Amino acid sequence: MPRENFNDLQAFVSVAREGSFTRAAAQLGVSQSALSHTIRALESRLGVRLLSRTTRSVSPTEAGERLLLTLAPRFEEIEAELAALSDFRDKPVGTLRITAAEHAATTVLWPKLVQVLPQYPDIKVEVNIDYGLTDIAAQRFDAGVRLGDQVAKDMIAVRIAPDLRMAVVASPEYLKAHGRPETVQALAEHACINLRLPTYGGLMAWEFERDGHEVKARVDGQLVFNSSPHILRAALAGFGLAYLPEDMVLEAEAAGQLERVLDDWCPTFPGYHLYYPSRRQSSRALAVLVEALRYRP
Repeated sequence: MPRENFNDLQAFVSVAREGSFTRAAAQLGVSQSALSHTIRALESRLGVRLLSRTTRSVSPTEAGERLLLTLAPRFEEIEAELAALSDFRDKPVGTLRITAAEHAATTVLWPKLVQVLPQYPDIKVEVNIDYGLTDIAAQRFDAGVRLGDQVAKDMIAVRIAPDLRMAVVASPEYLKAHGRPETVQALAEHACINLRLPTYGGLMAWEFERDGHEVKARVDGQLVFNSSPHILRAALAGFGLAYLPEDMVLEAEAAGQLERVLDDWCPTFPGYHLYYPSRRQSSRALAVLVEALRYRP
């Protein structure tokens, strides 16, 4: 039977239970004549009479009784399951797929997930580490994390971290052996540890700014990684200069393991934002994550 005829079966169950076209029509919110027409059409398609009609009552035939005994429990199960769905309206549940760069995932996402996920065991989170500017709609991600100036205008963006400042650092041993660059142009004379981006396979440019003057430097060196923590390890080992988020180098700097250079040239970027398409607003699970991540100065 075509799927659209399930409503006709529900109409039959209502009439058989009520024993009256009038009461069943009121229950279903249709006219008595329309309901009568529906039942006649159903009997015609099935090729069997389902209801015995008299001027005073309506009752199932033998075939109708058999159909009623089969259908009624199943419709009740369906109704019960639909009613049970209401429990989820205020109960966050589901899987969230999020794409983020490694630094954002480590410093922003993970600390908050550790706090919120134990409170919501029915929320599952998949974090995909990616330095590319992923099209979250095309790749079926629920949300992504980017710096504020990289978020597309058609997305909803929620700030989840303070502004991010970059730092150029090297080990004291490297600087003692090779000197300290005093200008951005001097980086060309130094070993620089590069980050390779997945987008087009290019190397990330080192961005600088001072007195309104912006410079993007393309640097060279012996080592290239696609992960910031590996760049940090290489800088600690004395392999050259590294361009990293400031918060990644503070501990090593305080311990005297790294020193900053070109500090007055290092820019500050709008902090990380969680972004997602507007159609995702209805997800309770995403709403929980947004509130947990929202930056509150």
